[in-house]
Amino acid sequence: MSWDPRALPDLTGRTVAVTGGNAGIGYFICEQLAAAGADVVILGRDPGRVATAVRSITSRTPDARVTSIPLDLVDPESVEAAAAALNRLDRLDALIHNAGLTQPGKRRETTRQGVEVALATNHLGHFALTALAMPALSATPGSRIVPIGSAITRMIGFDLDDLGSERSYGRQRAYAQSKHAVQVFGFELDRRLRAAGADIRSVVAHPGFGLDGASPRRERIEEPSALSRLTALLLAPISHGNDRAAWPAVRAAVDPDAEGGQYYGPARGGAGDPVPGRPPRSALDPGLGARLWTMSEELSGVEFRVPAARA
Repeated sequence: MSWDPRALPDLTGRTVAVTGGNAGIGYFICEQLAAAGADVVILGRDPGRVATAVRSITSRTPDARVTSIPLDLVDPESVEAAAAALNRLDRLDALIHNAGLTQPGKRRETTRQGVEVALATNHLGHFALTALAMPALSATPGSRIVPIGSAITRMIGFDLDDLGSERSYGRQRAYAQSKHAVQVFGFELDRRLRAAGADIRSVVAHPGFGLDGASPRRERIEEPSALSRLTALLLAPISHGNDRAAWPAVRAAVDPDAEGGQYYGPARGGAGDPVPGRPPRSALDPGLGARLWTMSEELSGVEFRVPAARA
């Protein structure tokens, strides 16, 4: 069927959780889902910013059902508590891995556990959260997991032997490593879910090139400067606003025709309507997927058990 991102189907009765749903692309994911009737759960680190996002969404959709759960992806205890809160929900139709560190420091930084921060935030925190929230996802027929990759993975290659950028560090390289890991994990997860016969799909998405300057204004959330507006005009052919950058994740989460193992992104690479496409070759490598899975369990300290099919 055709898909119109400007006219979503009625999502009443569905519950979607979005990490980092209080700002940028994540905020617009939440705003669009709530406007279509979904119960939206924002997982975020800053209670004040999350509360602001909830107020912004409900000011536009007065009957929106938006709640929140505290989450710091680099804190294992916070991840465990957030997963426990998700498991207490009546249902969980989709878990969108939106939160991310896009600008690591100029020098390599690590978490308390000694893991490079971009990898810990963008991949390992979501890996652990998803593993621990499997009871809620398994209990909801046809649930989905939506890892969010990046177009940077087409520009910088993946080195699994230096996953945490210990041998060679650069802020863009570290970000690319983490997003490669997100994508490789997303497709490996789908293979394992299929093999187990589980009624859960992993559908990977990437936002293209989203710019604050091309985004609609949202008070205290999205307030583009004049300079950012000018930059957005100059880059208009290859970019779009964060509201449109949200479209691939939204489609991956709620399009009834979306299949596990698909990869949604903008039609023109950096911008455009959300369409299924082909990811970088490394993302589909089962050997890389299996190795990354083992490494992710070791680095996160969380065993990821894929549920078997329900009787």
